[in-house]
Amino acid sequence: MAGERDALRERTLAGATAAGRPRAPRLDQPRPPRRRIVPEWDPDAFGRLSERIARFLGTGRFIVWMTVVIILWVLWNVSVPKELRFDEYPFIFLTLALSLQASYAAPLILLAQNRQDDRDRVNLEQDRKQNERSIADTEYLTREIAALRIGLGEVATRDWIRSELEELVKELEIRQNGHKEHHGTHPAMRAEHPPGRDAGDR
Repeated sequence: MAGERDALRERTLAGATAAGRPRAPRLDQPRPPRRRIVPEWDPDAFGRLSERIARFLGTGRFIVWMTVVIILWVLWNVSVPKELRFDEYPFIFLTLALSLQASYAAPLILLAQNRQDDRDRVNLEQDRKQNERSIADTEYLTREIAALRIGLGEVATRDWIRSELEELVKELEIRQNGHKEHHGTHPAMRAEHPPGRDAGDR
């Protein structure tokens, strides 16, 4: 009994020691994602947004709206009482806003241009592959047409067969006429030379 208690105590201590050890990461399971301090964003979504902004900045609507805002800004800060003015002459706040807009607009336009260049490069690559396939198909069809022409040159045409048949008919007519002439003189020869008698028997 004492020996069994000692064995059980040793097992319990061994289990407690194993439970106290830090568990090693399992290799059959993926690691949990790490927490990043820098926020993550979708580059494709940001690129689409930059293209929309750059497309809007390049329209006449944006120029008209910006002109209207600047005119209202200047008129408000010139004509209203001083208590209501928020950007007096020389309009430093307006200059700062326009400079900030330009500093953001330039990188957005460059980003949109880079995305457009990437799309153009992909389109050019696809066009090049399509042209290569078209050239290969054209060469294949050219070879097939040349082979058909060579094959048709060796095939008997209707005119050639007709000319050959006409020649055969003429040859048969000539042979038939010669055969008739031969049979027409044969009875006279029989009369002159009766059967069973030779010229020396006379």
